[in-house]
Amino acid sequence: MTSPQKTAASWALIALGLGLAFWLLAPVLTPFLVAAVLAYALTPLVDKLDALWGGRVPRLLAVVVVELIFMLLVFGVLLLMVPILAKELPQLKAQVPGLLDRLNDTLKPVLAQLGIDFSLDVATLKPLALHYLNTNFEEAMGSLLASLKLGGSVALVVFGNAVLIPVVLFYLLMDWKSLVARLLKLVPPRLRSTTDSFTAEIDAVLGQYLRGQLLVMLILAGYYSLGLSLFRLELALPIGIFTGLAIFVPYLGFGLGLVLALLAGLLEFVGVGGASKALLMVAVVYGAGQMIESFFLTPRLVGERIGLHPLAVIFALLAFGQLLGFVGVLIALPASAVLLVAGRRMTANYLQSGLYQGKP
Repeated sequence: MTSPQKTAASWALIALGLGLAFWLLAPVLTPFLVAAVLAYALTPLVDKLDALWGGRVPRLLAVVVVELIFMLLVFGVLLLMVPILAKELPQLKAQVPGLLDRLNDTLKPVLAQLGIDFSLDVATLKPLALHYLNTNFEEAMGSLLASLKLGGSVALVVFGNAVLIPVVLFYLLMDWKSLVARLLKLVPPRLRSTTDSFTAEIDAVLGQYLRGQLLVMLILAGYYSLGLSLFRLELALPIGIFTGLAIFVPYLGFGLGLVLALLAGLLEFVGVGGASKALLMVAVVYGAGQMIESFFLTPRLVGERIGLHPLAVIFALLAFGQLLGFVGVLIALPASAVLLVAGRRMTANYLQSGLYQGKP
């Protein structure tokens, strides 16, 4: 084997070993990978705060402030789901009979014009639907309570991660630059320049994507909250913020927010326009939001030149999640950035090679 071939084989073995380690240690690595991803995203904020007033702000204080703000934001987002669940579920139970009657009254004449004899057995469907809603809610609560009683294993894991992640994040934010420098020192000197340019390009791609996507999420959270509130939807704020933040998962987050808004509108506007107002609200707010995101925010703030297509992000999330579970979801985006940069370089080398140009 030639020297380049030996180098490539060595890196392939290293990548294979790391992949095997991730697969075997996935449950243990989860809090550390969560903290590492958060540390990468939050380190620039710590650096900026650390550099205030000529560097007189201690890094310890900067880390504590940034981490506290982030934890408060996460806690606030989790609390947003409480009013959505607490309001929509009782409304859905109360309005199921009326919704079934209106569905039957709407579909029957339309299908009759098409020559289809259709009629819902509303009297039978009403108790079945209510029983299904009640049973599923009770089963979900029963499963939750049962899991907490099984030796406390589930509760212990959740509580352990909730405590461990902030601790690991604190130390990573304190020593992020030194840790990266130590890792780069392991690279052989002959490969240092190539590795530095490779990691710099990965950092540029991933950093611009994450920071640009964060701006898009914040802007859309404000837009959807304002748009839904203009239609006087009571749950405008929690659904709007949830939709904006869920945009991070392309299409899936948007679709989930749309369904929540449509369901909330159907349940709330039952006496003032009903389905027509709910459909109009969703069509106007979410239709315009999708256009703003696709044609203005994402190209301007994220940048099409990055090359991380939304479909590629979805595929990476699904593929890595299937292989490594939750850990795979965490490393999907960084791994996609690495593969993207590597693919660009391989393509560039191929186009400049004699094989492509037809030279011996």
